[in-house]
Amino acid sequence: MAGMEFNERLYDREPICRCCLNECRAACCLYGVWVDILEVQKIIEHADLIRPFMREGYNDPDTWFDDQEDEDEFLPGGRVRHTTVLDDKHHYGETSCIFLRPDFKCALQVAADANHLQAWTFKPFYCVLHPLDLDDEGRITLDETRLLLEEHGSCLRPDKIVHPLAEVFEPELAYLLGKERQLTILQQSLKKQ
Repeated sequence: MAGMEFNERLYDREPICRCCLNECRAACCLYGVWVDILEVQKIIEHADLIRPFMREGYNDPDTWFDDQEDEDEFLPGGRVRHTTVLDDKHHYGETSCIFLRPDFKCALQVAADANHLQAWTFKPFYCVLHPLDLDDEGRITLDETRLLLEEHGSCLRPDKIVHPLAEVFEPELAYLLGKERQLTILQQSLKKQ
């Protein structure tokens, strides 16, 4: 997103790596996600591209978001709506976002890929950002690693090798900040050795 800033925490290096979808089975999709109202509009406008990739029985875009709406000062639309959360006995915590498919892939991302679009074209900002977060000033950061690693369904795993956070989260940072800024963060973190 143009104009996004980052917390200097991203200069850090830590012994962590990312999860593997075949191991975590999209545990992060447990509670659904808050979606910028502009992103909701985009998803609804592209429902014909997304519908074929939704799980059976959930093709109606009127069911994709619940009525919860809240303010969000950090997103362009200023307001967010929540995705519908389904009971799902096959998923971590036995609930899941409506866009999570039985193969543990996101219907929004699968639809973008199938239509030769950038993979995150329809993906909500907070999904792309995760497990990164925004600090109190709206800058991209990473919460305390120890807490993230203790969470059973975490998107991070301990590693024997220390990695720069800008390397671990390269795809997200390049997408959200631009490749040049992501490389600048990586260079700064390498200087901290």
